[in-house]
Amino acid sequence: MTHEDEVLRVSEALNAVERIPDPEERVKAMSQVMADQVKRNGDWAKQRREMVQKLKGEGLSIRKIAARVGTSPSTVQSILSGFTDSGKHRPPTKPDDPAPPADAAQGTDNGAGPGT
Repeated sequence: MTHEDEVLRVSEALNAVERIPDPEERVKAMSQVMADQVKRNGDWAKQRREMVQKLKGEGLSIRKIAARVGTSPSTVQSILSGFTDSGKHRPPTKPDDPAPPADAAQGTDNGAGPGT
């Protein structure tokens, strides 16, 4: 069995869960699948990170690595930069820049209306 066949088999199994007629049983099955996947995600991410680093060490470009591991070039860049979470949890690009004053975000309007 090829890896494509195996991926298709898993996808069909997930589709079958979505087709469980009883809503309560369907949600219970979905919860079980999600809980099981959470356990795998860390290990799978580690394996992907190690492969990306190995391929980069072999001199492959970001685009070639992305094609080889089946992800986007931006994900490969994130992995190589050491990011392990989604973009919303990344450190600021310039951590030494102070935050703007609270009133700077609101502009110079004093709230009294136009022309005041």
